[in-house]
Amino acid sequence: MKKLSRILSLMLLALVILPSMALAQEMPQIPQLGVDPEVRIGKLPNGLTYYIRHNDKPSGQADFYIAQKVGSILEEDNQRGLAHFLEHMCFNGTTHFPGKNLINWLESVGVKFGQNLNAMTGVETTTYLITNVPVDRTGVQDSCLLILHDWANDLLLLPEEIDAERAVIHEEWRRSMVGQMRILEGLLPVIYPDSRYGHRLPIGTMEVVDNFAPQALRDYYEKWYRPDQQGVIVVGDIDVDRIEAKIKEMFSDIEMPQNPAERVYLPVADNEGTIYAIGHDKEQQNAIAEMMIKREVFPDNMKNTQLYLAQKYIDEMVTRMLNTRLEDISSKPNAPFAGASAGNGDFFLSKTKAAFDLSVIAQNGQQLPSALAAAYREVLRALRGGFTQTEYERERAEYLSAYEKAYNSRNDRRNGQFVQEYLGNFLENEPIPTIDEEYQTVKAMAEMIPVEALNQVLPQYITPNNRVVIALMPDTEDGVYPTEEQFASALQAVDGETIEPYKEELKAEPLIENLPAAGKIVKEEKNAQWDATVWTLSNGATVIVKPTSFKENEILFNAVANNGTAQIKGDNYNASLNFMPILLGQGMYGLGNYSNSDLKKYLSGKQAAVSPSFAIYTRSFSGSTTPKDLQTLMELIYMNFGHINFTADEFAAYQSTFVSVLHNQESTPDYIFQKDLLEALYPSNRLRALSSADIEGASREQIVDVCRQMTANAADFTFTFVGNVDLATLRPLVEQYIATIPGNAKTAERAVKPVDPAYDVRPGTATDSFTTAMQTPQSYIYVTSFGNAPFNAKNCFLADAAGQILSKRLIDKIREEMGATYSCGAQGDMSRIGQQNTQIVTSFPMKPEMREAVVTELQNQFNAMASTVKQEELDKVKEYLVKNAKEGKELNSSWLGAISGWTRDGVDIFNGNIDVISSLTVADVQQFVKSILDQNNYRVVLLNPAE
Repeated sequence: MKKLSRILSLMLLALVILPSMALAQEMPQIPQLGVDPEVRIGKLPNGLTYYIRHNDKPSGQADFYIAQKVGSILEEDNQRGLAHFLEHMCFNGTTHFPGKNLINWLESVGVKFGQNLNAMTGVETTTYLITNVPVDRTGVQDSCLLILHDWANDLLLLPEEIDAERAVIHEEWRRSMVGQMRILEGLLPVIYPDSRYGHRLPIGTMEVVDNFAPQALRDYYEKWYRPDQQGVIVVGDIDVDRIEAKIKEMFSDIEMPQNPAERVYLPVADNEGTIYAIGHDKEQQNAIAEMMIKREVFPDNMKNTQLYLAQKYIDEMVTRMLNTRLEDISSKPNAPFAGASAGNGDFFLSKTKAAFDLSVIAQNGQQLPSALAAAYREVLRALRGGFTQTEYERERAEYLSAYEKAYNSRNDRRNGQFVQEYLGNFLENEPIPTIDEEYQTVKAMAEMIPVEALNQVLPQYITPNNRVVIALMPDTEDGVYPTEEQFASALQAVDGETIEPYKEELKAEPLIENLPAAGKIVKEEKNAQWDATVWTLSNGATVIVKPTSFKENEILFNAVANNGTAQIKGDNYNASLNFMPILLGQGMYGLGNYSNSDLKKYLSGKQAAVSPSFAIYTRSFSGSTTPKDLQTLMELIYMNFGHINFTADEFAAYQSTFVSVLHNQESTPDYIFQKDLLEALYPSNRLRALSSADIEGASREQIVDVCRQMTANAADFTFTFVGNVDLATLRPLVEQYIATIPGNAKTAERAVKPVDPAYDVRPGTATDSFTTAMQTPQSYIYVTSFGNAPFNAKNCFLADAAGQILSKRLIDKIREEMGATYSCGAQGDMSRIGQQNTQIVTSFPMKPEMREAVVTELQNQFNAMASTVKQEELDKVKEYLVKNAKEGKELNSSWLGAISGWTRDGVDIFNGNIDVISSLTVADVQQFVKSILDQNNYRVVLLNPAE
């Protein structure tokens, strides 16, 4: 890296002194990054680019993508929505797969529509994907390439299919055009004055969607879908030479049009001072303000240099340090904002302009100017006083630790990781060096770039011009909202302040103040069923260890115990129990004398995490680490048992934050539906939608008390470790950190306590209907058929299969034929606990005029499952289940979940699962569904728009 050292001063000069990159353009001596030799990159004579890579993670599968440098920005005013409409039509008939044959064929080989088969339309690009394809048969590989070819050049675009899809897209618009999206649609022309970007949301306008002539869509397709704008990506367990030959054979016949239209990337104009875009809507959930400061983008022709990696590193460090400061402020009571964050990236929808971004969430709209000003004050504090050496060292350590983890896992990368890299290279000219070159380069840069260099960069981000301030607010009763003048005045006042430099407080004492003497492993056994080692500890806890070689740099952990918060008695705990899952799930707690903020700083540079979850009938912890940071994981495990805590200040700040976030959501249809649904289904008032009243009424002391009760006896728990874990290394750590957790085998609660009917869905058949005011009228529906069945592997897969078959039927009938919704589906699942351990459920929004027809159709479809299942339907589901089961055999997470589930009731649904799936019959599915329906528990919940 001596060469890197010699050019570092020139690189920093280009980055700091001349952000316009004029100097960089004159620096040919800047080393170029290499290209990973494992990827085969080529270009056909017609201009089509391809990327091919062999990768056997997962074995026997591959991903097939085609990316288009085409998006909604290319539409004319009378074409708004055609780019997105065209994406839909790729699934509605091609030359070699007419009608729905494309979807049906892929599902016959285990590729599920919506999960493994999908597409995305953006402003600048459109991407189509077929993922997790079983490719043992070369014919399947060739057919997937043929589908990519058809998408590229052979869509049928039949008028009758186009007309049928109009209703589906209309429902997609209905679902998306609510609250924030509705505000943004109105503000975009202000954000982008005199620019096409101000009028090119991909969903388009319904006037165009409902009325365009089919030939207009074909004209758009033939103009823009052409090989010079297309990139094919194939990554997986394939023969690279063979795939390359097939791509050349299949795609070379696609002709470039004569005199093709130029693909222009539209510039974004600079602006003097600040543009203010302020909007409000009844269904806007939060009061949000965002300041974006535009600047020039990094030149595409310079991205394949070390200079670009240096720029990315500096951007990352600056935003990380700013965000840590902003998080510290938001964790204090009476914070000026509920949340704030900084970032660097593209300017909103456009890739031709970069921007520094500062966003805040306020308690309410009236506070937005002062909230934005408070966050801006911290940016100016960094701008004027600089960042400190200690905070830089901490964030650098965390950044390099993540890079090191990726480097150590370089042989375990899965197909999707490579695909995303190649998409970035094709669409954005992102570099694709080997992970070794990138890691070594970034590591050397990080060691040589001083904090002073970062302090010099920030003035290039924060300029008085090129500013855009966006404010999104809920409607108010008095109709009064902050004005441009109020925002300008608040920001101007901060500009005139004398701001003290940042002072950081760091915890000095250890995380575990008094570590007790180590316990003992009192018994060791081998478990042949799981090929694992089982330790019984002196405190009564059980530890299961399964070493694997699936990923070199991954160790996963969980601890599970039966019986949960149902044993906490008293309605006075309800508010606390309702708020607790949010705090624990988002890691918003401290350990011992460490506050949440202290804990985050302590873990910087360490790849270890533990997350608790205390549910009605279960208690669990999950976590992950690397072999290098295993001891840190063990420290966290020890402290999570009996030492979860909240400082009074942080708890008060969390309450204030979530009250402000939730208060406005409580009037939105989504929240109201969730609230009405839980009230209709469950008699227990503990099972209810989290409300702002719950948050205000929650008690820090109660939540800490519940956490102590849930972890009072380590002997209740079975701890499982799966991954690249060495038994000899783990043994003393288990004895020190798990065997010393307080526990008593004699009082352990291993068995499942009887369930409380208050936590079961109300039995019987009923329909509950509710109404609420909506800006964009739509009906929400939830339907469940539930009951009891023996919990075993066969029934688990039958429930899953039933849900998948029903899901496909609902898509075909309610989405495609009736046009009543954009997205619908169903799922079937089983639980290890309870008398209502099985359910088949569906839920989706829909066209309100069709709700009665949909309710009737849903009942018909549920009932039909008990008597009519086709072999073809089941075969598709079995292919998908077998594919996933095979993949699960190579995943630490699958083994961990299977073992921990088995520890709770002794039922193994993992080993031998492929044989169980293969044995399923049509009669099995029908009888299973009939057994659930015959229990006569069928509940419908509706939320309709008020008249």
